[in-house]
Amino acid sequence: MGDDHQKNQGNDSSVAPKTNNNKIPDFNKSIKLKYAKLGYHYLISNFMYIMLFPLLLFTITSTQFSQHTLTSITNIWAQLEFNLLTVIFCSLFLVFLSTLYLMSRPRKIYLVDFACFKPESNRQCTREAFVKLSGLTGIFSEENLMFQKKILERSGLGQSTYFPEALMRTPPDPCMAEARKEAETVMFGAVDELLEKTGVKAKDIGILVVNCSLFDPTPSLSAMIVNHYKLRGNVLCYNLGGMGCSAGLISIDLAKQLLQGVLMEPFSIGDSL
Repeated sequence: MGDDHQKNQGNDSSVAPKTNNNKIPDFNKSIKLKYAKLGYHYLISNFMYIMLFPLLLFTITSTQFSQHTLTSITNIWAQLEFNLLTVIFCSLFLVFLSTLYLMSRPRKIYLVDFACFKPESNRQCTREAFVKLSGLTGIFSEENLMFQKKILERSGLGQSTYFPEALMRTPPDPCMAEARKEAETVMFGAVDELLEKTGVKAKDIGILVVNCSLFDPTPSLSAMIVNHYKLRGNVLCYNLGGMGCSAGLISIDLAKQLLQGVLMEPFSIGDSL
């Protein structure tokens, strides 16, 4: 029995787990794929220069190392005159490559200006005043009020933070009508200031991107802006809702990609609440 047990132990220790060498690599996490994408982007962006470089190098080399006399140059020009169709075809081909290169390049997008809505001074409220207003509602316990106070201190809100009018009332009135009124005040105030700064007319806006982290009504916020400023009928509207604070950056990136894809639209507005 002892010998059999030792033999079994020996057999167990000599057996190694088989590894699957045919495992498919995860290309999404591969660093090589990242550099392959960068190389492909560089190749497409500089395709025209890469194509013209060998031609330029050949021209310079032939000029330096070949002895072209005036007679040979005259003969080459005479051959080109007899092959006019070939010259025209080559010229059109170069024009086609140049046009294709210029059209394939991504458009440069610029931030013309920006505007931030600033409410009236009577909307300012300290953290202590907000906790006091919450206590006057009679629906929060002491534990809830302490939690609100802790959240206010950790959220970075200062002592001069602007609060909505509905929350400043006694008692507060956070209803749908007040939320829509607050959204209209903030959006229209920011857009009015932006159009005044840039001098852009509302009819020139071709793309509208609106985002709000919490309030997502029907009709949408983008529809409210379109109806208020009488934007044209073919304006591209995008309404991002329920995506948190990161939707602000997402909306700017979306507007940039849309401007690069739509050739005829010169202006876009991104409204972030």
